[in-house]
Amino acid sequence: MKLVLILFFSLLCGVGIAQERDQPNLIVIFCDDLGYGDLGCYGSEKNRTPNVDQLAKAGIKFTDFYSSSPVCTPSRSSLMTGCYARRVGMHEDYTGHWVLIPRSRRGLNPEEVTIAEALQSAGYATACIGKWHLGDQPEHLPTQHGFDFYFGIPYSNDMQSKRRGDPPLPLVKQRTVIEAPVDQSTLTKRYTEAAIAFITENKSKPFFVYLPHTFPHLPLFASPDFLGKSANGRYGDSIEEIDWSTGQILASLDRLGIADNTLVIFTSDNGSNGRNGGSNQPLSGMKGSTMEGGMRVPMLAKWPGRIKPGTVCNELATTMDLLPTFCKLAGAKMPEQKIDGFDITNLLLGNDGAKSEYESFLYYRRRQLQAIRMGDWKYHLPLKAIHPNWTTPKTEAPGRPAKLVNLKDDLGELNDVSQANPDVVATMQVIARKAIEELGNDSNQGTEQRSALTLELSAPMVLKK
Repeated sequence: MKLVLILFFSLLCGVGIAQERDQPNLIVIFCDDLGYGDLGCYGSEKNRTPNVDQLAKAGIKFTDFYSSSPVCTPSRSSLMTGCYARRVGMHEDYTGHWVLIPRSRRGLNPEEVTIAEALQSAGYATACIGKWHLGDQPEHLPTQHGFDFYFGIPYSNDMQSKRRGDPPLPLVKQRTVIEAPVDQSTLTKRYTEAAIAFITENKSKPFFVYLPHTFPHLPLFASPDFLGKSANGRYGDSIEEIDWSTGQILASLDRLGIADNTLVIFTSDNGSNGRNGGSNQPLSGMKGSTMEGGMRVPMLAKWPGRIKPGTVCNELATTMDLLPTFCKLAGAKMPEQKIDGFDITNLLLGNDGAKSEYESFLYYRRRQLQAIRMGDWKYHLPLKAIHPNWTTPKTEAPGRPAKLVNLKDDLGELNDVSQANPDVVATMQVIARKAIEELGNDSNQGTEQRSALTLELSAPMVLKK
């Protein structure tokens, strides 16, 4: 009888171990301001990106993948929570700033369930290595949101304004500043080393690595091995170093024998600003705008043996889909609070009949709902006054009338076809009214909006001597 019990419990333990090993490792490489046309596999003839292009050859390339916002903080909150930034109170604020600045009292609310927290509860080791930008106060840092390990900068690399009182750009490990100002030319290399070290340390159990690169956000830097080596100036230098970094991470998975059980995703937080060599071609618009070039971004995924090599997905998907997808793959519990993303496992794996679950997709910018996509239709809402596409808003530009375009044959969003399609316009207006009621608009609170965490006091992150 005792032998039977031993065998029974051994069998149960064996099943548990097998189930744990079935959980895939998950890696998200998240660039900052990388344009739709900045990679070779998306048409770039200037930037050499052989390692990233290999992701497309060995996996899947999405043509209609979106960030929920054309600027940093809101887009990152959506990736972390699976929600539109307005739902979690992390949309652009009311102080004239598009994104969180150093010493902001506002940050991601700990009551929101992040990807890291969901995966951590399912037994994953979790790391955030790179730019965070969801709050720089201790209560807002990655270690408070499900990440076992954090190494990186807490906000954008251009935020060192003495006039505003910004401290020197800090490099943070866990919750402590270890270098200030950080040598930005070393960041991509150091992020890569930290990511590989974390992967190596946790190779025997499931892990999640979130690698939000600092570049090609301005100002641009590259290490001596890449500086001046590209055909596209320092912009190309920084992208080619990110490509090198991607190759190093992929090689480490092969070396450790865990590549077949690792899903790698490569994407960007929003489009390029169009300066210094960045490109969103063939899309129109740039970072900071709700034109396609501001929010449609590259997305590549590789998972040997699961994702068919060389496949292309033309279905609409977004960064908000990563949380529900990862929960499904990891067997993790979904957040109880409402989210906006969908499980895109079927799209990733190319299953027969896989379709996008988005009936509509909302384009928010600065506190306003500015456009809606439904199928191939995109409706630009009328605006009384809009700020310039990008740059710090100081003066207001003229407003614009409503416009309906069909993205299937008009990626430039030039031709207004609203008069010929009044039924589509009417449907879009209904969607807009419902979205504004639920998620708000301008300074109006929506019925389903949740709040960010706002502290009474804040202090700069500084190097303690």
